Amino acid sequence: MTKHFENEIDRLKKKVLYLTAMVERSLQTSVKAIINRDDSAVTAVQELDNEIDTLEVEVEEDCLKILALHQPVAADLRFVIAVLKINNDLERIGDLSVNISKRIKYFAPFSDRKVPFDLDNMLERTSKMVHMSADALIAWDPEKAKEICEADNAIDEIHKQAYKEIHKHIQSEPEFVEYYISLLSVSRNLERIADHATNIAEDIVYMVSGEIIRHQGGNL
Repeated sequence: MTKHFENEIDRLKKKVLYLTAMVERSLQTSVKAIINRDDSAVTAVQELDNEIDTLEVEVEEDCLKILALHQPVAADLRFVIAVLKINNDLERIGDLSVNISKRIKYFAPFSDRKVPFDLDNMLERTSKMVHMSADALIAWDPEKAKEICEADNAIDEIHKQAYKEIHKHIQSEPEFVEYYISLLSVSRNLERIADHATNIAEDIVYMVSGEIIRHQGGNL
């Protein structure tokens, strides 16, 4: 491995870790805004997403340049391929965080209404999954990554329950349909964020060990 190649890989690692931190910050801002019913956070999340989009393009270009100029093999090749995939999932989490923040304005007129499913738990668990994916990436820890994959099942169950409860409430309280549809949208976006965090975890396992676990389901 040449010194120039080492420098390129190190620079790529730093960019991906910085992108991960920005995405986590974007999600945290959206989560706090939902909890506090604070629609002023929408602008902050959008500004973060613009930065995330710019950096995502840079990381992709860096990966392609490394592949073209250095033709890495073995662990280095796995790393670059994993980063290309992780990069896309991180950008999507940023987009979904924006989607969540945009629903806040629909909650404000209904601040006295209860949420018919465990939204707080879902917010906390999803945020933790993204944080764990950042930790696993920094530490190159495949075992922590596998924990993220297992955690996704709980998010799926909460989302299923949310759908059932919201469907019942829309039927019994059609005058609040906008409120309930917004809640369902938040739940759906959180469920998708958890899926992307799971994708990142699977790619970390591949990056470190070469093991492909994405079709193993709960048998990790």
